[in-house]
Amino acid sequence: MTNASCTLFPDNPHHCVVIVDIRRAFSSLSLVGCLFVIFIIWLFRKYKYFVQRLILAMTVAAAMDTIAYLMGAIHEEPGPICILQAIWMQYFDWSVLLWVCVIAFNLFMNVIMLKRTESFEKWYHLLCWGVPLVMALIPVKKYGPAGAWCWIKSGETALRFGTWYVPLFVLIFGLFVIYTYIIITIQRQVKRWDGTYNPETQRDKEQLKEDVRPLKAYPLIFLAVSLFPLINRIQNAVTHDKGIFTLWVLHAIASPLQGLLNAGAFALDKETFSRLNVTQIKIAIQSRRAGRKVQEYHSSQDDTVAIVDHGDSETDTDD
Repeated sequence: MTNASCTLFPDNPHHCVVIVDIRRAFSSLSLVGCLFVIFIIWLFRKYKYFVQRLILAMTVAAAMDTIAYLMGAIHEEPGPICILQAIWMQYFDWSVLLWVCVIAFNLFMNVIMLKRTESFEKWYHLLCWGVPLVMALIPVKKYGPAGAWCWIKSGETALRFGTWYVPLFVLIFGLFVIYTYIIITIQRQVKRWDGTYNPETQRDKEQLKEDVRPLKAYPLIFLAVSLFPLINRIQNAVTHDKGIFTLWVLHAIASPLQGLLNAGAFALDKETFSRLNVTQIKIAIQSRRAGRKVQEYHSSQDDTVAIVDHGDSETDTDD
């Protein structure tokens, strides 16, 4: 990589090589992690459960987001690949953020309001796939090189913060408040239930665990991976894009890391972890194959019945 192509660190182009390599390495790991989650949800038919469908939707968004970080190297000019990367990143960054917010909202409704939100599912999809399209189109004429990848180009600080970092900061603050409140409420609920037993209380306790346990890690993961990118972009704005290598390295690690950390949280969930062994996976694969054979058998039977019925009708006509 030449000095000309490394506008972020023109005096040390090797820094750009390191940042690009780090970005691609962690993006690849995250993509593998997302594919693992999607495969396990499909294999064990977890998509039948609302909570798992929320995780699936967030994982699909995170997988698509990591693809943006795999596109090209550092771009000098806003060419087609650069613009595609910028739009793709803006759209799926927003989609991941909104799915995390939906998960936090679902936790709040389950724990605080004691209500289930399955009836909102179609509205969740409309929100989390529709709003990002609007937010990706607003800066459509301002996309270009933005440091180690393409995004809203350098010099458009107000647009960067208006269409991403200000909403991100507000939502992160809201997530932190809601998450803290949820944790405190859960602890109080558990203490209140300790030492008591009746069937209704036990059922409520188990239901709370079932609804909260698979989801509680994801908002916290998002908060963690958003920290260094936010700090780096604030530094960029203050110093007019005179980057600090360490901050860019941390940004390149953290930005695509969501998928990998989500996969870790998913695998360590008690119910999921209990299935991640050779025996359970073999049984699930056999069940999948058996289900396909049953479907093919029923399809064949239907065709046979249709042929017999057709033959009977012709016989009746001849008579």
